[in-house]
Amino acid sequence: TEGGLLMKVRDRMAIGVKTVDMESSITEAFRLMKDNNIRRLPVMDKGKLAGIVTLTDLNQASPSSATSLSIHELNYLLAKTKIRDIIPKKQKLITIGPENYIETAAKIMRENTISGLPVVEDGKLVGIVTETDIFDALIDILGVRRQHTRIDIFLKDPPGSIAEVTGLVAARGINIINTVVYYEKRKGKYKMILRMEELNYEPVVAELKDKGYEVESVIVRDGND
Repeated sequence: TEGGLLMKVRDRMAIGVKTVDMESSITEAFRLMKDNNIRRLPVMDKGKLAGIVTLTDLNQASPSSATSLSIHELNYLLAKTKIRDIIPKKQKLITIGPENYIETAAKIMRENTISGLPVVEDGKLVGIVTETDIFDALIDILGVRRQHTRIDIFLKDPPGSIAEVTGLVAARGINIINTVVYYEKRKGKYKMILRMEELNYEPVVAELKDKGYEVESVIVRDGND
């Protein structure tokens, strides 16, 4: 189900997106990418989103360095060649809405082997979300910069496992920094990653094991890694 990361595309997308038109030249597209340190550009056609062009597309459309053409001739060709000439004719336009969750964007990118998604709302381009945005979101969710203990636990099947785990930690007066729960296919079980401020983790781990939980690993972080 959606909502696992509790972050929406709106919270992570880049706004003020640089775009090109169908009639823009390859030279212009290269310049936009270089000046803005980006690798993809949404393509507009008469004010509407028509596709997306990547740095790879531009490089593949550019003459080979092995050509006998002069620099002047190469520049002329690049300036003459339009986005319309190089964008895949039957490109599948894949977009996402700003109210979708980040993991939905990640799933769409993974399934379609793409690294960026234009964000469209009410038929208008409002942003773009990339794999870098998703990595950053994951780091923000999982990254803890102060000292803590991370415990990886496989939950038991009966309902109430999450409450039991957090309850026994809380009962010891220990502050839980965050928790993440996901389905581990390899084990066929749900796994909890629990981060707590207490560095003396042995009593907690012992109690978890006494309650029948499988503790996969325990890591003490000093806040710098």
